[in-house]
Amino acid sequence: QVQLVESGGGLVQAGDSLRLSCAASGRTFSRNFMGWFRQAPGKEREFVAAITWSGGNTYYADSVKGRFTISRDNAKNTVHLQMNSLTPEDTAVYYCAAGNSGNYYRRSNYDYWGQGTQVTVSS
Repeated sequence: QVQLVESGGGLVQAGDSLRLSCAASGRTFSRNFMGWFRQAPGKEREFVAAITWSGGNTYYADSVKGRFTISRDNAKNTVHLQMNSLTPEDTAVYYCAAGNSGNYYRRSNYDYWGQGTQVTVSS
């Protein structure tokens, strides 16, 4: 099994930055990639970014491309999401997840999820 714990959320103003972290433990070798998803009230949980453990290949939703950067520290089994130029549209609970195969942007391809961390961006 894999355990995921997010941290780094908070309340910021539009234009500010936040850096989220996801600490992974357990059998992380059994999963090929990590992803960040977010869910705002009344909306579906949507894909934000993903990264592969081995090659560090990254993938982003169009809505965050150029503003968010996903990275990983393999030695610490930790994934980060640097969020810049935040807007109120980014307000959501952010979840990290571990997946093994399939499309990075589909929730169904992730079988381990963290508890989530709240990100609130005021105007």
